[in-house]
Amino acid sequence: MVRMAPALKGRRGPLTLTQAAVQRLKELQTSSAPEEQNKTLKIGIQGKGCSGNAYTLSWVAEPKKFDEKVTQDGVTVLIDSKALLTLIGTEMDWFEGKLASQFVFNNPNIKGACGCGESFLV
Repeated sequence: MVRMAPALKGRRGPLTLTQAAVQRLKELQTSSAPEEQNKTLKIGIQGKGCSGNAYTLSWVAEPKKFDEKVTQDGVTVLIDSKALLTLIGTEMDWFEGKLASQFVFNNPNIKGACGCGESFLV
């Protein structure tokens, strides 16, 4: 009798993008200067704020060796290797309100956040 290995489950990506986030990223890439259009948004974590961590967003020309690449609906986002474990399961959304327009991260790993919402604790 031959014993078969169990079927592998699909690997869940570290980050999912809402349709609003995908649309906004596409708008940002097409409206930027021609020399900037080949850059990719990179998400990281920086020690900052009263709760200890804050998200960082930057445009980069090349990924670093261990950066995680997430592609969804024609948009590619990089995740800094140091932030990867903190971001697993996170949903990135675009919020547009009367007072602010910004990317919002719905992160299931957060244990606490400061009152202003700028920093978080995992």
